[in-house]
Amino acid sequence: MSDSTPSRLPAAAPFWMSVVMLPLVALAAWNGGLWWMLLPGYAWYLTIALDGVLGLNPANPDPGTETRALFWHRAVTVIWFPLQFAAIFGSIWYAAHSGHLSGLEKLGLFFGIGVLSGSIGMVYAHELLHQKTAVERWMGDLLLASTLYSHFRTEHLLVHHAWVSTPRDAVSARYNEGFYRFFARVLRDGPRSAWRAETRLLARAGRSPWDRRNPFWRYAALQGAMIALALALGGAQGLALFLFQAFVAIWQLELTNYVEHYGLTRKHLGKGRYEPVLPRHSWNASRRASNWLLINLQRHSDHHTKPDRRFPLLQTYGANQAPQLPLGYPAMTFVAMVPPWWRRRMNPRVRAWRRQFYPEVTDWGPYNRGELPMPRNAL
Repeated sequence: MSDSTPSRLPAAAPFWMSVVMLPLVALAAWNGGLWWMLLPGYAWYLTIALDGVLGLNPANPDPGTETRALFWHRAVTVIWFPLQFAAIFGSIWYAAHSGHLSGLEKLGLFFGIGVLSGSIGMVYAHELLHQKTAVERWMGDLLLASTLYSHFRTEHLLVHHAWVSTPRDAVSARYNEGFYRFFARVLRDGPRSAWRAETRLLARAGRSPWDRRNPFWRYAALQGAMIALALALGGAQGLALFLFQAFVAIWQLELTNYVEHYGLTRKHLGKGRYEPVLPRHSWNASRRASNWLLINLQRHSDHHTKPDRRFPLLQTYGANQAPQLPLGYPAMTFVAMVPPWWRRRMNPRVRAWRRQFYPEVTDWGPYNRGELPMPRNAL
């Protein structure tokens, strides 16, 4: 039976560990020097260390728990945009007017802010854009606009979830594809893939690509407002710092995308038909601390089978149902930035996954090269 009583803060408290990063931004801005390193130190290194100490969390919550019982879990995602907005634009104003930060100190500060907007803001935006309430969806849109990556909403909802692990999905990393090649491909293909998906959806309804219902109008307006505000608060320097933190955030998002599905492919059934999405098509990780910071994003196998399931209720799977990462996302993204190291760690796991789930497939060449047919009826 599901629990309909409102949640208590202590049950959700571990998922609030991200909020500690806000005072770290203030400390880095006030003190200058190398204080900016507190931000990646907290989000990356401390989390990796805590994963090592706290280990795995194999427990699964009751997926029937009612939404009203998740108040404090949801609250941290809803309030995050105002906090991130204050961190980005307050720091732009401070960097332009305080006078005590050198150019390198400003870059360090905004690298740290990019860590915040990438490792936290992008993850929260992902959670919010999957929800049905207008407030949550708007918070997700605003978070994406603050990193100039608004098209991610369309690409993620209309393309990635429908066609993950097929040639149609740009962010499904191919076997043997290094991160930097993947990153360049996604930056090139992602926006136009999102545009194509929206315009084809409009065409099915007999509408023009320039129809006011096309969300790209909203994306452009929100991103334009963010750029204008950065210019107003800090001039050309403010804009450059804003763009720098956005790039750092996008780099982290795509590192995560790279890790989530590397080498995993849905079986081609012939004539552009692919098997349904299953838990086996996402890498799963049950590391306790990194799932606190990333609000269970690492229970990605369940997210792809139940994309509307809120993060506190996501389930974890065993190795008999989903492939397991050897470490949590923060550690695995470090490995991904060194392609030979990544291939040494992950390629044997992909080959073992193929033997476990698809022993009947004898030629993986077309899968590796992305040469299989596009899915039928893909947007």
